[in-house]
Amino acid sequence: MPILNKSILFVALCFFSTISFASDSNHQKSHYIGIFAGVLDADESETLLGIEYEFKINSHWGVGFVYEKASDAHHGDGITSKIIAGYYHPMAGWRLGAGFGRETVGGAHGHIESLTHYGVSYEFHVGGIGIEPSFNVDTIDGETVNVYGVALVWAF
Repeated sequence: MPILNKSILFVALCFFSTISFASDSNHQKSHYIGIFAGVLDADESETLLGIEYEFKINSHWGVGFVYEKASDAHHGDGITSKIIAGYYHPMAGWRLGAGFGRETVGGAHGHIESLTHYGVSYEFHVGGIGIEPSFNVDTIDGETVNVYGVALVWAF
């Protein structure tokens, strides 16, 4: 079983096994989905769009996934990233994340590479929508890529 499938299974097990342990979820929503737009700063600056999901186990811990696409990256071949992540919320608004996944490079010489993902973000609210500026660092095949962006987040 490939490592990404094992990772998805792990997150699913965490999700279902922690529902009964999320004791402070009576006053806090547990599911967060966001639409992300940012700039991928590697050899060239490229636009990155994505979607992210987090299940908050309690007020400090969460698990989730990230799907990102940069159509013009890698010299126009485009990249797609799929990441499984864990999150720590040290205080209100702040989120630290770490994860791993796969980056798929398109084009005639397309290939798949492993990646690690680290990030920090701060969420504030305008009405019922969270606005979450973030900075992430991805390491792919020994190369470091900085990602700057913002997500619009909805809780349910």
